Amino acid sequence: MIRSVLKGVGSALPKRAVSNDELASQVDTSDEWIRERTGITVRHIAGEGETTSSLATDAARAALADAGIDASAIDLIVVATATPDQTFPATATLVQNALGCNGGAAFDVAAVCSGFLYALSTADSMLRCGMARTALVIGAETFSRILDWEDRATCVLFGDGAGAFVLAAEDVAEDGPGVLASRLHADGAHNQLLFVDGGPSTTGTVGKLRMKGREVFRHAVVNLAQVLQEVLELGGKAPADIDWVVPHQANMRILDATARKLGLPFEKVVVTVDRHANTSAASVPLAFDVAWRDGRIQRGQLVMLEAMGGGFTWGASLLRV
Repeated sequence: MIRSVLKGVGSALPKRAVSNDELASQVDTSDEWIRERTGITVRHIAGEGETTSSLATDAARAALADAGIDASAIDLIVVATATPDQTFPATATLVQNALGCNGGAAFDVAAVCSGFLYALSTADSMLRCGMARTALVIGAETFSRILDWEDRATCVLFGDGAGAFVLAAEDVAEDGPGVLASRLHADGAHNQLLFVDGGPSTTGTVGKLRMKGREVFRHAVVNLAQVLQEVLELGGKAPADIDWVVPHQANMRILDATARKLGLPFEKVVVTVDRHANTSAASVPLAFDVAWRDGRIQRGQLVMLEAMGGGFTWGASLLRV
């Protein structure tokens, strides 16, 4: 059977790291308050010359190097982002041009924190049906550019960064590697719980992020547990079969509550929210890359990816590495 097989992983972070104490000198908050409620200790903030496309390109190059594949082999680029360089063209086309692999398909996916799961599922479908052979799937964000830095409830939660997968369509055995199962959902009824208060056709401005954290938390735990169970059933697996869960890094409390609801030991959850904060669409591939490079995630293992974000959107994918 044809599957989308993971060939390489990469990530990129802005140079500037901002601690909780540094934030506390600018807004009414404290290191203790942030740690207790979120688990975050530091986040990276994009500086001059660092953009969503530049971070995405750096992550892509790292993933290509990890895969041992030249950029000329890439015939599909899908970038998940809520903070594109421009309204149009797609950030994916900027990455494509920077890599010098022009000519294949390149487009963006906007599903906020679930964006990487949406991008991964889209690329997987295109690879399996023969529309492409080798794909770059990237999650990249500069969320710092849409934060209200006077709103202590939101500005402490987010950071910038990018992560990338290289996927290739390969004919594998049933128990072989690749994306095994995916499920995506959305519910637009909850728009006002997590949104940006601007846009080209409404205010003509970029706008700032707004969130009702308590309500988002409640929906996140329920929705993520539901979609994880769906993907396990679709893949014919049980929670005990999973080697690692790589979740969206929104909040330590959400990670813990979701693991408990599924009966998964927290030791199987890859956690990077403490060092990256919430990087939206970049958080899943960023966290995966950390565990990939430190040796926790290894070939042959079963890994569950999951995320929920504004929209609401949510989804999960089961991957044999």
